Amino acid sequence: MSSEASDTLDQAMVRSSGLDTLLRDLTDRAVQEVPGADACSITVRRAGRLLTLAGSDGLPSGLDLRQYENGSGPCVDAAETGEEQYGPDLAEESRWPSYTRYALSTGVRCVLAVPVAVEDESGAALNFYGVRAGALETGRDAARAFAARAGDAIDVALRIERRRQSAADVRTALLSRSVIDQAVGILMARERIDARIALERLRRVSQDRNIKLRDLCGQLVARVSAPDSRRRQ
Repeated sequence: MSSEASDTLDQAMVRSSGLDTLLRDLTDRAVQEVPGADACSITVRRAGRLLTLAGSDGLPSGLDLRQYENGSGPCVDAAETGEEQYGPDLAEESRWPSYTRYALSTGVRCVLAVPVAVEDESGAALNFYGVRAGALETGRDAARAFAARAGDAIDVALRIERRRQSAADVRTALLSRSVIDQAVGILMARERIDARIALERLRRVSQDRNIKLRDLCGQLVARVSAPDSRRRQ
């Protein structure tokens, strides 16, 4: 891959405000940099199943999903085996009969799926699609180089996404704890009971009504904080 292409990927990582933006940038750049590629997508296994994280402009709808549903196809095999899959002419391809019929119906004639090493994920691939038989033959080296470079970018993006999710989980936990503490305080003041008994009562009502403790406490705090409630006190 040229140094200009590498610089462009680094710039995309800096510009990106999230995983979706970054990966879409990568797939669009892949189409520009790999000879014969008319579309590109990124497959990653997350939570035990394969997903398409991003696709370039021009990617036929359902092209990857059909592979995941059948458990068969070039990007599935590349992600699961770690071996490159190349179908120079899908009209002559016999490895993935159900998938090739669908791909041909969308206008895709040539497919190249290159494995991508992604940290903390069990499988990933960069998938290139061409509309002419043999279109990707001269671009295979460029595709491999791009996939190696993209793997670093995908790693960074996924780490950022995991950290954001972790931070969101912490914020949710803190907010839940806060509203529960407020509800406990309201019961303590109203019923003149200690914190342990107040929390037990809230938990019992939560179970009886089949409502999450956090939501029950939020409703109680909201009622007490409402303007009409304050005027009555």
